[in-house]
Amino acid sequence: MNIRVHVSAPSWPLKVPFRISRGAKTHANTVQVKIEQDGFVGESEAVPYARYDESQESVQGQIAQLGNEFSDLGTLADAIATMPAGAARNALDCALWDLKAKTSNTSVATLTGTANKPVVTAQTLSLGPLDDMVTAAKSLTRYPLIKVKLDKEDILGKMEAIHQVLPNAKFIIDPNESWDFTTLVNTQAALAKMNVVLLEQPLPSNADDDLDGFSPLIPICADESCHTSLDLERLASKYQAINIKLDKTGGLTEALVLLQHARKQGFLVMTGCMVASSLAMAPAFVIAQSSDFVDLDGPVFLTEDTPYGFEFHEGIMSMPTKFKWGNSL
Repeated sequence: MNIRVHVSAPSWPLKVPFRISRGAKTHANTVQVKIEQDGFVGESEAVPYARYDESQESVQGQIAQLGNEFSDLGTLADAIATMPAGAARNALDCALWDLKAKTSNTSVATLTGTANKPVVTAQTLSLGPLDDMVTAAKSLTRYPLIKVKLDKEDILGKMEAIHQVLPNAKFIIDPNESWDFTTLVNTQAALAKMNVVLLEQPLPSNADDDLDGFSPLIPICADESCHTSLDLERLASKYQAINIKLDKTGGLTEALVLLQHARKQGFLVMTGCMVASSLAMAPAFVIAQSSDFVDLDGPVFLTEDTPYGFEFHEGIMSMPTKFKWGNSL
């Protein structure tokens, strides 16, 4: 009944460079974990956050420190619980959920009491010159929800041009911590008229106090400022929404706790992701079933996804019947 842990670090080429205010990337560098028990294999994928000094090497090192063989699932689960929230714990936690579903001949959806319904997911426009962003927007005329990556340069000019191309879409703006409070205040009224429904982490996380008591025209969502349920009390007077990402929570287990507590405290909930394959999206899809906003379009940027990956059609995300993660198929 020995349980073995296997780790790999695939790098997924992107169709085009993906740009945000902090930089650009051409590959999605991930870490995959397989947990094997009695012929059953639980799998997962996590994305190291450079924002938090994580890398493929550091995440693999964290996992290796736990060892690669365990006597039973309880011992492994206890070891995972001692890890800090982050990509390493996420990889192990989600692989363990998958293994539990397979050994129990059931699904993670059943274990968590959730569905596998199709959801509307945001389609992301990466940061770039105005003309490039407008050209990209023209291919999204039938998408209901668009996430726009911006920095502080020409905010209203870019959004006016994109809104003109996509007048019926709703928008999430994600500056990735690149704005200041003055910029936030000065753009609120104009952005609200352009169908902007959410502002995701406009200020640096260390500037959260600037938002204390501020009543925005558009809900403000904590991303880099919210990792686990322990953060919610601190954020209650500053943010109206939170972005749940499993690489921040350290897996599905804490993500479910964060979702429950956020709902009780009146936060809007967004489910987000890093650019990665459908294997990384699958456990987040559980949280997406109960979210107000979903941003799980990571696989559409890859030149090739995992077999039987999620299906994306004009902003609708669906799980195919043969999808491997979280199912006993």
